[in-house]
Amino acid sequence: MKALVIYESMYGNTHEIAEAIAEGLERVGEIELASVTQISPESVGDRDLLVVGGPTHMHGMSRAGSRRAAAEAAEKDDELKMDPDASGPGLREWLDDLPKTSTGGVGAAFDTRLDKSALLVGSAAKGITKLLRRHGYGALADPESFFIEDSGHHLKDGELERARRWGGRLAERCEERSVRV
Repeated sequence: MKALVIYESMYGNTHEIAEAIAEGLERVGEIELASVTQISPESVGDRDLLVVGGPTHMHGMSRAGSRRAAAEAAEKDDELKMDPDASGPGLREWLDDLPKTSTGGVGAAFDTRLDKSALLVGSAAKGITKLLRRHGYGALADPESFFIEDSGHHLKDGELERARRWGGRLAERCEERSVRV
C-alpha cells in the first residue's frame, strides 16, 4: 500500500501527531509523511491512502488570517514556537488544488484542537473529510481529534500514543478492505 500522511502545523502539535500516525501505519506498506509545504497536491498520484490533518482554527480549517494570527501570537509568547513548515499556503488551499483520485483511494482526516466539545471549538477534521470526499476519497474512518492543553502550547498527555494506535487501526482497516499499500 502507498500512503501519504499530509499535515499543516502551526506550533508543532499537529506535526507530532502526524508523525505518530505514520508510525502506526508503517506495517502496511510505503508511508510518506509531509507537510503541505513539502509536497504539491498534484504529486499525490496513485496513493491508496491519504491521511490528512491540521489544527482547528476558529471552528474549522485554518485560513490565511488565522495563520497570521497564530504567527503574531508566537511573536508575543516565548512559549510558542512556530513549526518550521508553518509558512506558506495552508491545508485548505492544498486540498482545493488536490486532483480528483482516479484510483478510488481512501482517506482519513484528523485535527488538533482544545479538549472541549466540538460544538464549542469546532473541528478541522470534519471539513477535511468533506473535501477529501469531494475529491473522490472514500472515508476509511470517522474524523479524529487529538487534544492540546487549554493553554494551546502542548499536546495532552497520551495523545501521541493514541495517534499511533489510531494509525494502527487505519492500517487494520486497510488490510480488512484489501487496500493495496
